[in-house]
Amino acid sequence: MTSSTIAAAPSRAADAKTIGLVSLAHFVSHIYILILPPLFPFLRAEFNVSYTELGAALALFNVLSAVLQTPAGFLVDRTSARTVLVGGLVLGAVSLLGASLTSGFYAFTLMFAVLGIANTAYHPADYALLSTRVSGPRTSQAFSIHIFAGFLGTAITPAVMLVLASYFGWRGAFVAGAALGFAVAVAIAVFGDVLGGREAAQVKAGTAGAAPAPSAQDWRVLMTLPVLLNLIFFILIAGISSGTQNYTIVALEAAWGTPLSEAATALTVFLMMSAVAVLAGGWLSSRTERHDVVAIAGLALSGFALLPVALVDLGPVLLFGCMAVSGFFYGLIQPSRDMIVRAVTPPGAFGRVFGFVTTGFNIGGIIAPPAFGYMMDHGAPRAVIVITAICALVAIPTVMITVARGKAAADQA
Repeated sequence: MTSSTIAAAPSRAADAKTIGLVSLAHFVSHIYILILPPLFPFLRAEFNVSYTELGAALALFNVLSAVLQTPAGFLVDRTSARTVLVGGLVLGAVSLLGASLTSGFYAFTLMFAVLGIANTAYHPADYALLSTRVSGPRTSQAFSIHIFAGFLGTAITPAVMLVLASYFGWRGAFVAGAALGFAVAVAIAVFGDVLGGREAAQVKAGTAGAAPAPSAQDWRVLMTLPVLLNLIFFILIAGISSGTQNYTIVALEAAWGTPLSEAATALTVFLMMSAVAVLAGGWLSSRTERHDVVAIAGLALSGFALLPVALVDLGPVLLFGCMAVSGFFYGLIQPSRDMIVRAVTPPGAFGRVFGFVTTGFNIGGIIAPPAFGYMMDHGAPRAVIVITAICALVAIPTVMITVARGKAAADQA
């Protein structure tokens, strides 16, 4: 075993270090994804722009992330996931620092676009590292902690950004975000020895330290049915996330006259139960090989629990109960989701496969908000909740077919 390959059986301490550093980077990535919306009022006043123009900056972020994330995955597979991850953190921090220094909205939008490019590093690098540097029995728990760190970043960002902006202005809030990114990048560079080098499958495929040119076979693996189905799965998951996080409050108020405080509490219940369930899902997925059963059952229960919210004026107690059930099972499936992707990924291809399928988050982030917004504008708030539930139910066949094709391929091997 050389220094350019990883150990066959990482120790518990090495696993903990890997999971901690990678999850910390994921925490930062979710802060960066959500850093702009809480500061909309400050930026509108600063640059005299509309919400549409601010939305365009968010759309540009997602478009660049969607287009460039798969190439970032190839870069991870052919160089070093640790290097790409540190590079993404540094580039993201630089872009926020640059945005804080801009005097015009177009320059600000350019800097935010660079943040979208930096965002492409996280999923390919994170999942490549967790899939290859963590021992098999702890992989599902590593995924659950990684997801939980992202959920935590999402949960704290609005309040933290508003507090920072109230004391230091939006520019100060961006500087604080940049400082966090630089700090985590330094931590991974200095203490991330367990993340260094390339995995054994990469070294075997080519000369260690060299990056062979991409081949047709490299791209063909992304066009296989299981990988494409996982891409669709992630698009649908993004639809669930967009429908609940962005439109639950306004949809409930418009559909049933739910007071905004109750609607906001319902969303909080969903998000809190999701975060708790991610950790439970990691424990569950480490004790079963039937990740498809967990995913199918979780999607069904999450989707069906949302339907009464759309169809009946439940009142606060039943509303909170349905949102809690839906949120819990939405969170529960997340580690099993990642294990299913891992199972259909060839050795040495974790970066590009995870980079490709998680592009679904960006695609869904481009499609879902305007679609749901159209429904709201045309007096169909209940349709927003129904379609969100349908996204969960439609995702079930993608899991069933993916696992069935995987078993068929294993039987033929």
